[in-house]
Amino acid sequence: MTRCGGAIAVSLHDVEPATFERCALIRDWLNDHGVDRVTLLVIPAPDLHPFHDRRPDMAEWLDECARGGDAVAQHGFQHRQVRRGSAHRQLLARVQGREAAEFVGLDGDETRRAVLAGRRVLRLAGIQPRGFVAPAYAYTAALRETLASTFDWWAGAGRLHRADRPSTTAPALGLGTSTALKRWTSPPIVRAGALLSGDLLRLELHPADLDHPRCIGALEHVLRGARRRAAVTYDELAAAL
Repeated sequence: MTRCGGAIAVSLHDVEPATFERCALIRDWLNDHGVDRVTLLVIPAPDLHPFHDRRPDMAEWLDECARGGDAVAQHGFQHRQVRRGSAHRQLLARVQGREAAEFVGLDGDETRRAVLAGRRVLRLAGIQPRGFVAPAYAYTAALRETLASTFDWWAGAGRLHRADRPSTTAPALGLGTSTALKRWTSPPIVRAGALLSGDLLRLELHPADLDHPRCIGALEHVLRGARRRAAVTYDELAAAL
């Protein structure tokens, strides 16, 4: 993706009322490291409660971030799986994100209702999302079909997609914190992946990442090495496809 040469695209996952303070802290921390543009992935209705009803100040913060150059994207609807899929798909869902694989098991109508309901929640909060990232990157055929007619772009673990153009390879580097093994192995993998990245370095963060010193150390190492890269949002990447 030569048009984005020397770029870093940082996404902050799981932005919702329960993580709001931590996400705001991470956003300030990224700014301290020279990352002036971030893609914020917002869960519209965790526990089926619109986020702005519980935290009006979060909606104000998102608006401020967007005015400063950040992108705000939709991150599922409630970020929780409510129906099991087929045996083999459910096994893959557990590997991808356990109970976060929200759209696995939903049929086409259920998928569309969840996506559109989340979009309405964001719009009621004054947010006009252009893009979508599925929780745990767990996409289904029904979800892809819905997104193709609803959003400008959607992102997977390895590619960035637009409905009207071919997708582009863009592997994401992210830490794992759910088990001791992931907390031990993912930091060196992220460090190595950053060294091997080409024109585009795509880095994903989660609120829990800052709970673990090894993870913080790996992220700071990557961000120091990316000082000369220009920060871009997923909205900007999609526009450049």
